[in-house]
Amino acid sequence: MGGAAAPLPIPRFHRSQVVVPAPGPGAGYWVGAPSALLVDQAMYLAYRVRLPAEQGRGVDVVVARSDDQLHFEPVAAISNELVGAASLERPALVRTLDGRWRLYLSCATPGTNHWRVEVLEATAPEALSGASPRIVLPGDEETAVKDPVIVRQGSGWQMWACIHPLDDPEATDRMWTNHAVSDDGLAWRWEDVALRPRPHGWDRRGTRITAVWRLGRSWMALYDGRASAEENFEERTGLAAGPSPVGLVQHGDRPVAVSPHGAGGLRYVSLVALPFGGHRLYYEATCEDGAHELRTELVVPG
Repeated sequence: MGGAAAPLPIPRFHRSQVVVPAPGPGAGYWVGAPSALLVDQAMYLAYRVRLPAEQGRGVDVVVARSDDQLHFEPVAAISNELVGAASLERPALVRTLDGRWRLYLSCATPGTNHWRVEVLEATAPEALSGASPRIVLPGDEETAVKDPVIVRQGSGWQMWACIHPLDDPEATDRMWTNHAVSDDGLAWRWEDVALRPRPHGWDRRGTRITAVWRLGRSWMALYDGRASAEENFEERTGLAAGPSPVGLVQHGDRPVAVSPHGAGGLRYVSLVALPFGGHRLYYEATCEDGAHELRTELVVPG
């Protein structure tokens, strides 16, 4: 990995800047879990707004647009009430081959630890808030599924989704990432585990892939990791790689990116390849007061 001509698109908090501030001061006031998409030189960003649990948890997913990749104007907002969810987590914003917009939503089923993924589809991002949702990843009584990373390749689709086992009600924060494929982005076929937690170390409790790209013949991924249930919501970012989109292997024995504040939470990295060869990163990071804000940085060749 060290022989790459361009730097790896790994977050460095000190070179980043805030694009969406926390919705309030202190722990539980979080904005982030972004999904970014570059379309006709405009950057679109879907992100989750979360309040403390007693105020509703993940209350909204916002879709916003920017001409400079830094200053965003909201164009649509989807509340958890639209899909009957107790909370919303990371969305995935994509376009179809015929130019339609899709917003995949991670939805908590009320009164349970279960999560499912629903999708909204519209002709324009502004129309997503008026679209009718449909379930595409229902999960089941033993499995919660959420936080998809979805990539359209040619006429097919690939997905890396976070899996939470529900067999132990006291340990539903455990997680790993599975890979799936689809012909249309709606009906998915699970393939294999993409990234498992290690038996020991900083990511032994969970590994959630957040961004995927190719480097030569290798598949590269950034992922959120945690060592314990207490680190839930404060995951750090790790790096993994492998020759295929499944069975990826962690690189190194520590996170590659952390926030300098609090427990070091830096998570949900969204990666956009830019036309000139660099990358734009968006991610959620912990603030000094325990709130979370949405930050961005540019990684350029040379």
